[in-house]
Amino acid sequence: MPKQRKPPSAARQQAQELAAIHAANHKSVRAAHARETAEDYVQAVDDLIARTGRCRVVDLAARFGVSHVTVVRIVDRLQNEGFLETQPYRPVELSPAGKRLARTMKERRAAIHDALIAIGVGPKSAAADAEGMEHHVSRETLRCLKHFLRDQPASR
Repeated sequence: MPKQRKPPSAARQQAQELAAIHAANHKSVRAAHARETAEDYVQAVDDLIARTGRCRVVDLAARFGVSHVTVVRIVDRLQNEGFLETQPYRPVELSPAGKRLARTMKERRAAIHDALIAIGVGPKSAAADAEGMEHHVSRETLRCLKHFLRDQPASR
């Protein structure tokens, strides 16, 4: 006669549920970090092209303080995701989707930066904080920040 399995204890079931929650949260955080990396690289490509007329892998490596190999892997991923276009030994370019993302991120950063300045944050802190916040601000918050800025006196 086969042994009957006992139902898991309440403590064991709770531990399994917590482990599943932690795993889902970890997956969500990893996806958010991947999105932040995509946004940062797309912005950097846009900025380098605007400043120098081209963007090379070596320029991105210097800008982010990472190895050439790291940049090549990220550029390859972003090309597969449709944000960048490149060929061996050629500069990195933005795809149409990459150009849209760069424009969106530039607008987000500007709105956050301007709102921080409007509430009295100093320029250096506002620039640094906007860089981090731009990746996490919700559409609702961004809309409210823009509304807040429209209502501010012109003497900012």
